[in-house]
Amino acid sequence: MPPDDATTTDLAAAGWKPMPASDYPALVGPFLARRDGDGWRYGFVAEQRHLNLGGVVHGGMLMSFADDALGATVWQSVGRKPCTTVQLSTQFVSPVRLGELVEVRAEILRATRTVVFVRGVLEVGGRPVVHADGVWKILGA
Repeated sequence: MPPDDATTTDLAAAGWKPMPASDYPALVGPFLARRDGDGWRYGFVAEQRHLNLGGVVHGGMLMSFADDALGATVWQSVGRKPCTTVQLSTQFVSPVRLGELVEVRAEILRATRTVVFVRGVLEVGGRPVVHADGVWKILGA
């Protein structure tokens, strides 16, 4: 079940906007973005379709979101050049439940001419739910 109108209104009032998406991100999203200081914070609201048989958000959904959000951070940091995931590691810390807003602000750890190292902690209300770190290749570099 998608977020209700009240949730959508609250998110918009807090500065969240849907990220443009097509293909796979459009299928599993919508993902949200909002300015956070000099960077961006990314998020999504857990819907019924994101749940596994245990009634919590499926790990694959959390990994998809982490991949998209960390990738968007890398993409911004390299001047919006095309890039792709080379490696992504995730550690699941706590479950995410229906209706919860999952947020992340990723940080660039190191960037070379061809690869970028990044990490982020997915959180629900300040509670860590997933630790993620990875390496992205700058395409054409």
